[in-house]
Amino acid sequence: MRGEDRDILQQIFGERVRFDEPLSRHTSFRIGGPADVWVDVADAQEIRRVQAVAVATGLPLWVLGGGTNILVGDRGVRGIVVHLGRPLATLAWRIDGSRSEVRAGAAAFVKRLVTESIERDLTGLEFAEGIPGTIGGGLLMNAGAFGGEISAVVESVEGVDVGGVLQRLPRAALRFEYRRFDLPPGFVLTHVEFALRRGARDAIRAARADAKRRREAHQPLGYPNAGSIFKNPTGHYAGRLIEAAGLKGCRHGGAMISDRHANFIVNLGGATAADVRALMTEVTQRVFALNGVRLEPEIKLVGDWGAP
Repeated sequence: MRGEDRDILQQIFGERVRFDEPLSRHTSFRIGGPADVWVDVADAQEIRRVQAVAVATGLPLWVLGGGTNILVGDRGVRGIVVHLGRPLATLAWRIDGSRSEVRAGAAAFVKRLVTESIERDLTGLEFAEGIPGTIGGGLLMNAGAFGGEISAVVESVEGVDVGGVLQRLPRAALRFEYRRFDLPPGFVLTHVEFALRRGARDAIRAARADAKRRREAHQPLGYPNAGSIFKNPTGHYAGRLIEAAGLKGCRHGGAMISDRHANFIVNLGGATAADVRALMTEVTQRVFALNGVRLEPEIKLVGDWGAP
């Protein structure tokens, strides 16, 4: 990036713009090389200003939420990484009889949305208890667990399109699939509106407690990770396939396939993105050789990975 472009960003964002920012500080894996440019934005207007700089400089632009469900390459990310700041982490509730809506900032954490919903005796999000990361990230992954998916309660999304125009996309225009949401190219998500319904207090709390118990009973605790590594193939569970291939506890460098749940890879300390990717490759090859099932990653590999 040219010196004059750096000066423009610093004039606009002050201390909220950083250069060569290590992304290992911002991912749940604690893995990732530096971002050329890191910018915290507070609203749609600031997103437009960053977009304008990206267009003027020819730099790619990428949005980072809570840093879960991703693996950033060891060489980092070229271009501008946009991080949604606290002003985009609000929850605004509208309660009308048995139906309630909440307009949630994309930077708000899923955990907070679940907690505040249950405090209001609203049902629809109990399955998400314990899902890490932000609402924006959860939407893009169509996060789900224990038979529930975030797509079931989404009413609309708001954001800034590639041309800098603030847009609201209604439910009818949204396309969800298993662990996937198709967002228009270049669209920067700012808010998600959810529709929830009033439920029985005891039943809601019991469902949440059950989700928490099941998550804590099986998922690894104590080591940085990015959540489930692979999608569940139709008719199978990825973790069971990986375990059947004898890969629980398998290590590469500082990364290990969890000995508690085989569909998790944990950072034992000092793991690199290359370590994790090597384990992912071994898993896909071994499972395919044993069962003829091709596992697909649930996490997204992003950034500069160098030559294949």
